[in-house]
Amino acid sequence: MASPPAVSKAPFPAPPPFWREFTAENITRLESIKKESKGTSSLSQPSWKPSDLRALDLPTELRHLVPPHPPTEATYRIFGQPQSVTTSLPSLSSQGVTQLFPDTPPSSPSKSPVAYLLLLAKSLLLNFNEFTSILSSNPVEAADKLDDIKTLFVNAHYLINMYRPHQARETLILMMEEQIRGAEKEIEECDRVSKTIKDLLEELENEGNRNGAREPNLGIEGASPSVKKENEDRALWAAIHALG
Repeated sequence: MASPPAVSKAPFPAPPPFWREFTAENITRLESIKKESKGTSSLSQPSWKPSDLRALDLPTELRHLVPPHPPTEATYRIFGQPQSVTTSLPSLSSQGVTQLFPDTPPSSPSKSPVAYLLLLAKSLLLNFNEFTSILSSNPVEAADKLDDIKTLFVNAHYLINMYRPHQARETLILMMEEQIRGAEKEIEECDRVSKTIKDLLEELENEGNRNGAREPNLGIEGASPSVKKENEDRALWAAIHALG
């Protein structure tokens, strides 16, 4: 009978051995194979799905560059610890831990999860004091008290995780507010530049009218070409300095 695969229990385990195959050369080879398959296979599409890549006849060293199948079982293991594929928070009872608060905390402020966290924090302080007393008098009996402290910590950590959706929602709100503030600043800057340009154009128009009034023999065409060119250059440089 085949022996079960060894499970690494190191705090910082080494990466899987196939990480060496993720090289620039292998990635280039995979891209070349995809380009060649576009003309000879029915898989000619702009974006390649993992299932399409698995259908290709790839060498062994390129197989690991294709994303694996998604997990089909309810659980998988990471560093020897079972993990669930679902996003819902598993109950403490399913993990074999005694739950020290109601399943659905009441909505009243005195019975909110925050209130239970405060109670657990006070219980932790009390149990730690009792733990130190047991260690000084009879260390053999300290194991039970240590399990109580562990249960309190797990319950507190569970209550904190219940706030993760709220934390994610508030984080998204802050990000959107920051984007709105950035857009408003850009709009204000565009309005400021637009007003500056309009003022410069009005000033240029007024100055042209004044120059035209000083040269009555120019007729209905207004100022001479040299004066127009000088005014345009002056307005252009003023606009450039204003934008800078």
